[in-house]
Amino acid sequence: MSEQRLRRMAANYACTDGGFIDALAAMVTDRPEGWWEEYRGLLPTPFLDIAELEHHATFRRDVEFLFIPGLLQTPEYARAAFSSRVPELPEEELELRVRHRMQRKAILTGPDPTPYEAVVHEAALRIRVSDRATSRAQLFRVLELSEADHVTVRAIPLDLDGFGGAWSPMMLAGGAVPKLDTAVRDAPHGTGFIDSEAQLGVFRTLFRRVQAVSLDPIRSREFIHRLAKEL
Repeated sequence: MSEQRLRRMAANYACTDGGFIDALAAMVTDRPEGWWEEYRGLLPTPFLDIAELEHHATFRRDVEFLFIPGLLQTPEYARAAFSSRVPELPEEELELRVRHRMQRKAILTGPDPTPYEAVVHEAALRIRVSDRATSRAQLFRVLELSEADHVTVRAIPLDLDGFGGAWSPMMLAGGAVPKLDTAVRDAPHGTGFIDSEAQLGVFRTLFRRVQAVSLDPIRSREFIHRLAKEL
């Protein structure tokens, strides 16, 4: 769609939100193909969609209960996580998924990093997707990444009171304007991308609740460091 047609449609629908219209115009004019296109036809489309979504995001937020968030994973941890998939992945596709996940981390380590916050339950920090050494290295990698000014990691201990704010993992990616935010939910039947304003409001509220009952970043680092030393 051309920018001219987009602006004409906005006028026809009586949309007067200039910031929203400008953000949409930027999406149709300033979107060159990214690194994820090399995986087209090799990996399922949602993998490419998530990479593109977070590449353009103004912020990223994750809540995880059983796995370390993908953007914080080591290659060994990611490989073990993908290896548990049913049915089992061919070795070639397994390695493609690991490589793709590692490339996604550029939004945290590149020259213009994206503000990122993850809330991780103790279960995810303790579950060994592989062996003890892999788990220990993974926790220290989380601690290393959390030292960056743009990365915030919060932990939810099992014995923390008042936790009932969410029931499954979720991801929230910020758009150029709030109307272009996107929530992502993973399920056994596939990945769902959610962008309706009503549903986004629910996910924003859920994230605030989980954030409010989690440990602050300093106490979270201490908690994760203690778990790593126990391994």
